[in-house]
Amino acid sequence: MEIKVLGTGCAGCKALYANVQEAVTELGIEATVIKEEDLLKIIEYNVMTLPALVIDGKVVAKGKMSVSDVKNMLSNH
Repeated sequence: MEIKVLGTGCAGCKALYANVQEAVTELGIEATVIKEEDLLKIIEYNVMTLPALVIDGKVVAKGKMSVSDVKNMLSNH
């Protein structure tokens, strides 16, 4: 599983990245977690709200998410 956190480096983006890492560890799943900060690459996902969460190439959430929100999202994927 590939998980990307799209964001330009703001506090909310950094928090989501940390929450994703924690959720992956707690769930014990194998995943590559990538923090995408390149604005040109972010634009390719056609998102207007950051941070955004991408799982296996599909945008699944936008905005701030807690660890439990991320865990629910990953469990349902």
